[in-house]
Amino acid sequence: MSEKRIFIFGAGYSGRAFARANKGAAAIFGTTRSADKFEVLRQAGITPLLFDGALTDKIGDALGKTTHLLISVAPEEAGDPVLRAARAVILAQMPVLEWIGYLSTVGVYGNYDGAWVDETAECRPVSKRSVMRVAAEQDWQQLGTDIGRPVAILRLSGIYGPGRNALVNLENGSARRLVKPDQVFNRIHCDDIAGALWQLIEGNTGGIFNVTDDLPAPPQDVVAYAASLMGVTPPPEIPFDAAQLSPMARSFYGENKRVANAAIKAAGYRFRFRDYRAAFDHMWASGDWRDGEARSQMKR
Repeated sequence: MSEKRIFIFGAGYSGRAFARANKGAAAIFGTTRSADKFEVLRQAGITPLLFDGALTDKIGDALGKTTHLLISVAPEEAGDPVLRAARAVILAQMPVLEWIGYLSTVGVYGNYDGAWVDETAECRPVSKRSVMRVAAEQDWQQLGTDIGRPVAILRLSGIYGPGRNALVNLENGSARRLVKPDQVFNRIHCDDIAGALWQLIEGNTGGIFNVTDDLPAPPQDVVAYAASLMGVTPPPEIPFDAAQLSPMARSFYGENKRVANAAIKAAGYRFRFRDYRAAFDHMWASGDWRDGEARSQMKR
């Protein structure tokens, strides 16, 4: 395979973890909406570019040499903003493109009342944001068909890692233990998103993949486990019906399912953290549960 040149539309939390995981293995370009984020991207090994919905000459130049394209930008009511801006370029001006990856969400499955779902399950999204995700997935898959390139759709569960976890929430006082009977969620550490992406890129593998852990669990259990590691008393349980929640937060609890991950394992990926307990044990022991990016900048 020729030297990889990777372009990330939306180099946010997951995109930066991906770049850090194999720093120096490929030239990586990534977009952000604010020049204030440029240094954070550079620290992760990403050449930063501004993208506000319109392509610039610099983006066009980088895309023309891109072998692997990763999209981590949320869709809008008007459609996928990256497709809207870059479709013509992808169709006609990316001669060395080998693979497209799209970061989606397990929210596309909707509610299954706690039953198991895999990639063959029907998508029956409830929220508007998940309806838009399904449409975006289909649009990217169609584009891949049009240009004869593999498209990998990664459906992610609740993302956590350094700076974003229950340990941090306990430390800053924002942790809550909401209890809704029989409610479970899957989760995924950002390092396993990165690992799954690199696995798929190495093989130029397309398809739909649930990138999620092996242990769907009640959210209050995760907070209690983090508190046990820290040696602190967990916050009291709050009945879901009595909780003050934003409409978006409440909508998450309207979807209950257990998400299986056999497809990404069949593609050859082995999870670094099979469940939240293994990940929290590692983060607590290593001390990397706080924001690693912020700490690395403080050292400079």
